[in-house]
Amino acid sequence: MSETLSTFSLKPGDGAPDFNLPAPDGTMHSLGEVAGSAGLLVVFACNHCPYVIHLAEILGDIERDYRDQGLKVVAISSNDIEKYPQDAPELMEKFAAESRWDFPYLYDATQEVAKAYGAACTPDFFLFDKERRLFYAGQMDDTRPRSGQKPDGSDLKSAIESMLAGKQAISHPRPSSGCNIKWIPGNEPSYFG
Repeated sequence: MSETLSTFSLKPGDGAPDFNLPAPDGTMHSLGEVAGSAGLLVVFACNHCPYVIHLAEILGDIERDYRDQGLKVVAISSNDIEKYPQDAPELMEKFAAESRWDFPYLYDATQEVAKAYGAACTPDFFLFDKERRLFYAGQMDDTRPRSGQKPDGSDLKSAIESMLAGKQAISHPRPSSGCNIKWIPGNEPSYFG
């Protein structure tokens, strides 16, 4: 399992790139529909990545902890499903249910949304404020799948708390780490490699 770090191509203050993506049941979800009154956490994820599996349940807990404060969460899978059929949309609903995700889990078949966000790995976290401006892009916490430590979401929760309290974001967050997004051959972004 090789670890990839996020590229951080979106900078603090950048606007959230728009999208309109399907859930596994075919219903479409746009950025405007999934954003909360206080902010939006966009997570690039997939079903098979050990890093996503390691953090999946606490991600559901974080969404439940902050939803009443107006923060919404959306997960997006952008992996090449021809080479990685375990990430296919028909399996996403089951993964989300097992992970106790009560938020949309969408499929980016063209990988254009992942490119627009500069997503590099799964999971990759992008926290936007109520104006849909990037507040935080970084790791959830210091734990890793083989660390033997249970994830606590400390870095991400600290960023959410700061955003909701109107404080400044930390200036040099640790990048997300995980498995690289599985790009469709010939579709790799310029920042990959």
